[in-house]
Amino acid sequence: VQGRPEPTTYYGPERVLGTAIASIREAAGGRIATASLVGLGTGSLACHRQSGENWSFYEIDAAVVRIARDENLFPFLKGCGEAMPIVLGDARLTLSKAPRGQDMVLLDAFSSDAIPTHLLTKEAIGLYVSRLAPRGVIVLHISNRHLQLAHILARVASEYGLVAYFGGDPQSQSEPFEKRLRADARVVVLARDAAHLGRIVDQPNWLLTPPDMARAPWTDDFSNILEAMRDTHAPH
Repeated sequence: VQGRPEPTTYYGPERVLGTAIASIREAAGGRIATASLVGLGTGSLACHRQSGENWSFYEIDAAVVRIARDENLFPFLKGCGEAMPIVLGDARLTLSKAPRGQDMVLLDAFSSDAIPTHLLTKEAIGLYVSRLAPRGVIVLHISNRHLQLAHILARVASEYGLVAYFGGDPQSQSEPFEKRLRADARVVVLARDAAHLGRIVDQPNWLLTPPDMARAPWTDDFSNILEAMRDTHAPH
């Protein structure tokens, strides 16, 4: 197979995560000049970067970096992001040293049902906001089987005057995964102004998520997993 690799599963360009990145790029004038991506995985997100954009990965696990760089296993870093820096360590520490003025901070650090709560708290969101340019956007990939985190994040985002939109892929797929190699994702985007998010705010699978001010925001000292489990069965 020749040419640029095509991301699969959650990361296809037509999926909700890919359309969010594309919409943010359009709203920014056609270029996400600088971005910090927390969570390397197989390196799929590298293939959403365009020429001339400076993106960096932040990854806590050295084994993940080693596997993602093995082109016999995954072609994404070799084909799309060979020159992308990979910063090793906990993103709550390493991202604090990242340059300010980022156009996008993207969180993709979930592993099946392992939720990195310390990356979703008021203090964590504050760190991401501190790295952003005035029109910068925070993107959080929150796909998991048991917890709905959109309202949790909207409440935390309200502490910083951010708007929150929740997007999900349609779940009515006629073809099996083995044929399509696509998986449905759930994503939350946070911005100082909805205009910084571009066209996705007018699409039916993206919903403005107002904060529930009756809830306490998650912090480094407080989180409520049962609340997120309850939200899974409530209207979004």
